[in-house]
Amino acid sequence: MKPVDFLILILLSLFSCGRTEPESNINKMPLEYPETFQDSVIDNYHGQQISDPYRWLEDDDAETTKAWVRAQNGVTQDYLSQIPYRKQIEERLEQIWNYERYGTPFKRSGKYYYFKNNGLQNQSVLYVQETLEGPADIVLDPNAFSEDGTVSLGNISFNKQGNMLAYSISEGGSDWRTIFVKDLDQGVLLKDKLQWVKFSGISWSGDGFYYSRFPIPSADGKLSGQNRFHKIYYHKLGTDQDSDRLVMEEPASPQRNFYAMTTEDERFLCISASESTSGNALYVHDLSEKNPPITLEASFESDLQVVDNVGNRLYILTNQEAPNWKLVAVDMENPERENWQDILPEGKNVLSGVQLVGNKIFAEYLIDAKSALRTFDYEGEFLGEVELPAIGSVGNISGKREETEAFYAFTNYTYPTTIFSLNTETLESSVFKKPSLDFDSEEYQTEQKFYKSKDGTQIPVFITYKKGLRKDGQNPTMLYGYGGFDISLTPGFSLPVLVLLENNGIYAVANIRGGGEYGKEWHQAGTKERKQNVFDDFQAAAEFLIEQKYTSPEKLAIMGGSNGGLLVGACMTQRPDLYKVAIPRVGVLDMLRYHQFTIGWAWAEDYGKSDDPEAFEYLIKYSPLHNVREREYPATFIMTADHDDRVVPAHSFKFAAELQHEQQGNNPVLIRVETSAGHGAGKPTSKLIEENADMLSFMFYNMNEDVVYKKLDK
Repeated sequence: MKPVDFLILILLSLFSCGRTEPESNINKMPLEYPETFQDSVIDNYHGQQISDPYRWLEDDDAETTKAWVRAQNGVTQDYLSQIPYRKQIEERLEQIWNYERYGTPFKRSGKYYYFKNNGLQNQSVLYVQETLEGPADIVLDPNAFSEDGTVSLGNISFNKQGNMLAYSISEGGSDWRTIFVKDLDQGVLLKDKLQWVKFSGISWSGDGFYYSRFPIPSADGKLSGQNRFHKIYYHKLGTDQDSDRLVMEEPASPQRNFYAMTTEDERFLCISASESTSGNALYVHDLSEKNPPITLEASFESDLQVVDNVGNRLYILTNQEAPNWKLVAVDMENPERENWQDILPEGKNVLSGVQLVGNKIFAEYLIDAKSALRTFDYEGEFLGEVELPAIGSVGNISGKREETEAFYAFTNYTYPTTIFSLNTETLESSVFKKPSLDFDSEEYQTEQKFYKSKDGTQIPVFITYKKGLRKDGQNPTMLYGYGGFDISLTPGFSLPVLVLLENNGIYAVANIRGGGEYGKEWHQAGTKERKQNVFDDFQAAAEFLIEQKYTSPEKLAIMGGSNGGLLVGACMTQRPDLYKVAIPRVGVLDMLRYHQFTIGWAWAEDYGKSDDPEAFEYLIKYSPLHNVREREYPATFIMTADHDDRVVPAHSFKFAAELQHEQQGNNPVLIRVETSAGHGAGKPTSKLIEENADMLSFMFYNMNEDVVYKKLDK
C-alpha cells in the first residue's frame, strides 16, 4: 500500500486580496516552543554513528508524547488565532464548500446507486433510485456512524443478486477496517462483523465473500506496529469470523500482501500477491471447476491488474515488457505465456486505465498527464474516441457490460467535478449532474509549460491563475508535487486552490519523475539511488516559476502529502532559500527508520532500506530529519494526525522537534496534530475546513499577504 494516494488539496475560496502589511506582527518575534527532551540514542549504521535524540516521540501512546503534542498544538493554535483573517477564511470555506456533490451512478440489479453530499455533511450518503427520474432512498448514511463524522465508509460491494451490501468502516481515519453486511430487501444489518481488515477488497462469490486481514495486533502496536502475515479468507454469511476459511497465506514471507477479486460473473477468483508497491504475482482460480489455481505470474518484476473476463478470456492490464502499459487477453483454457494475446499493444502514451462497458473496451490514455478516452472492440479494433468537454481528467467510468448506458466523471483545475452520461453506441456525452457553487471558473485559466530539470530532462507543469494576472513576481504561489510510487498527478478541482486563485494567487503542479505520467521508466527514474532526480525536478519547477516572474522566493510556498511530504522536507532542507513557506503533510521524513512501522517496509522498492549499506549512503544524504542544520528555514507548517497508521506521526513529531531546535531567524516552525484523523481518507468535512483554513492562513500571513474580505452573504 502506497504512502498516499490522495492528498492533493481538498477545497476552499476567498474574495479579494490586497498587499498591505498585516496589522499583526506575530511572525516577527521568535516563538517560544515547548521544550523537547533530547535523549542520547545513537544507532550504528554500517560503521556510522547516527544520533536519534527524539526517538521517544515514536511512542505515540506514551503520556510524555501526548503531553508534547498538546503543548505543540497549543502553540500552533495560539499563533493561528492571532492571524486577523483566520476566522474569515474559515467562514468563506464553509460558504464555498456548501454545494451539492454527486458521485458517478452505478447499476446493481436494475437500480441506480450513487453517493451524494448536500454540501456540509461530514460524509457522503449512498442513495438508490429505481429510475434516474424517480425518488431517491437512503441506503447507507455514514453520518449516523458517529456524532463528529470521524467514522467513515471504506469500500462497498454488492452481491450478484444485488440484495446484500457488504461495506467497511474506518474509525478515526485509521487504515484498519471493520466489515458489516446489510440485507437490502429487509433493510436490516446482519450479525456478520469482520475485524482487523486492512488493504482489502470485498469480493463476493455465492453466499459469501473474500477479504484480506492481518493477525490481531498488540494493544500498543495497533497504530504503529509492523503489518505482517497478511492472509485471504472466505466469509460465509451468517457465520462467525472465527470460522472463516483460510484461502491464501505465506508464513515464510511475512511481508507479503494478498488481494482477492472476483470477476463480475463470479467465475474467476484472481489473487494478487505483492511484496512492495511495484510488481505482483498473479494466481487465478476458475471457481466453476475443482481444479487448483493457475499461476499466471510467479515473479514480482511487473504489474498485472485483472480488468474482467469475457467468457474464458481474462483481460489484464500490465507493464510487463511494456513500460507504457498494454492490455492482454489470456485464454484460461490455454493460459501459457506464449498464448497471451496483445489486445491494446503498448503505445507512445501511457495506458492508465481500462473498463469493459457496453460490449466495448474503454481505455484511458495519458497524454502529457491529460486524459484521452478511446474505445475498442474486444479484439482491439479502434472504434472511436469520446470527446471530452475540455483538457482534464476522466474518472470513475461505470456501466453494465450488456447495456449502452454509462457514466463518467470529468474535472480539471477550474472545472468542478461533473458527472456525464454516455451512450456507448454513439459515444455521445451529455451533462448528468453539474455542480453549482459560488465560484466563476470562467475568470481563470490553466496553462501547461515545460521546463528543464538539473540534468536537462523536460518536465511538465500545470499553472493555474486568474486571467489577466500580472506576472510581476509578486503573486502568492503554491507549488504542489508528489513524485513517487508510479502515481500520476492529473488535473483536478480543489476548493483550497480556489482560495489561492481568488486572492490573485497561482497554483502550480509539477509532474516530476517518480510518478507514472510517462510510464514505468519515468517512475523508476525517481526511485532508490535516483530519488534525487525527484527533488531536482521540483526545485527546478520553483526556479522556473521565479525566472518567468510568476512569483518570487518571498511569495512561494511548497506543499505535498505523504511521499509528497518527503518531497517538501527534502527540498526545504536542500534549498531553504528558494521558498518562503513549506507545508509537509503526513510526510515520510525519517528515511532511516520508515520501514520499522506499519506498512512502511512495502515502500522499499521506491526508497531502499537503511539496512542495506548502499541504500543507507543515499538515504542519509536526503533524509529530511537527518539534514536539518543550524540555519534559517522557510516558515514551516507541519501537518499530521494521531490516527495515521500509514505514515506514522512520529515522522512529523521528530522533524518538528529538530527544526525548532535548529531554526535561525524568525520564521515559525509549527506542527498541527489533528485528533481522530488518519492519513486523509474519510476525513469529515468539518475537519477539512478547519485544517485548510489553518494552512491557508499560515501561508498568506507568512507571505505578508493581507486578505481583505467583502461582507459574506449568509
